[in-house]
Amino acid sequence: MAKRDYYEVLGVARGASADEIKKAYRAKAKQLHPDRNKDCKVSEAAFKEVNEAYECLKDDQKKAAYDRFGHAAFENGGGGFGRGNGHGDFGSAFADVFEDLFGDMMGRRAGGGGRSRASRGQDLRYNLRVSLEEAYNGAQKTINVPGSVACAACNGTGAEGAVEPATCPTCSGMGKVRATQGFFTVERTCPTCSGHGQIVKNPCQECRGAGRVQKERTLSVNIPAGVETGTRIRLAGEGDAGMRGGPAGDLYIFIEVREHPIFMRDGRMLACQVPVSMTTATLGGEIEVPTIDGGRSRVKVPPGTQSGKQLRLRGKGMPPLRHGPGLNGEAGDMLIELAVETPVNLTARQKELLREFEAINADNNPQTQGFFQKIKGFWDEMKG
Repeated sequence: MAKRDYYEVLGVARGASADEIKKAYRAKAKQLHPDRNKDCKVSEAAFKEVNEAYECLKDDQKKAAYDRFGHAAFENGGGGFGRGNGHGDFGSAFADVFEDLFGDMMGRRAGGGGRSRASRGQDLRYNLRVSLEEAYNGAQKTINVPGSVACAACNGTGAEGAVEPATCPTCSGMGKVRATQGFFTVERTCPTCSGHGQIVKNPCQECRGAGRVQKERTLSVNIPAGVETGTRIRLAGEGDAGMRGGPAGDLYIFIEVREHPIFMRDGRMLACQVPVSMTTATLGGEIEVPTIDGGRSRVKVPPGTQSGKQLRLRGKGMPPLRHGPGLNGEAGDMLIELAVETPVNLTARQKELLREFEAINADNNPQTQGFFQKIKGFWDEMKG
């Protein structure tokens, strides 16, 4: 079977720089590595093909010969490439980028100083419910957060008397131990220090060597105006304390705005339903409606208003949470849906007046007119 073009194998163009070739190889090798593709013959073959291609193109002399003659440059022992099983010395090729791919696991990306004994604390989540009025005005809330804090007895070191832990003799502070298997180097967590890189000879009695203890804290949270359900507030460094003096995690507060008995919210828009008397709806007039700021606004009701008619109050909705590109600082509007009330518990005189009104008002009632027009049209169609 004919070999594929090496540039095609790595997914780079001819004339690619050494850095581009190395970057492409790193991505392919990481994707196809046997440790990530257990018992996959296809991935194994592709991994060997990628290593063979990189072994050639990483070497300037081999690359120049390949660019000129292709695979024929290395046939019959030419250039010393393709020795052994014909797949190249991919052990040396992979070694070139091994530290780049897995160096962070060995603690080498931090400048060779080994793995730090300290580890960052976990982030915490707190669900906080607020009222719609608090979301409108903003609020200062006090919350109690259970979690871990740095041990005061050992200053977070985990050692009795705040003595600094010693470097682990097994892994020399790396937190990992390595074993070579053929072409590959396998890393495992150090069994002596559990990956911390250091050991505590005399653990603190208060925290038992962890450097932190469980404690409930009281925090004050500023709720900005305009928050809505799903808004997330981050308090940096207010999460769990880190292990053995490590930095604390963050606290994320997720806001839930409670339903309101009057107002419904959609972003910055507020809506409410307001009852209006049949007389006001018929003759027109003014009504007072409540607003989220605790005040009241007068609204004009046009004559002949039907149930479901909506009126708008500009700027009486929710304030914006934040300003940014494409967002203005204006508050939303408030929509008022009018619900015409039907009178109940009428006196005999009121009923008599309504009957008289119905008798003389049939021609002026748009719904009645529409109904009789439909009936007339139906009978005309039947007669036709």
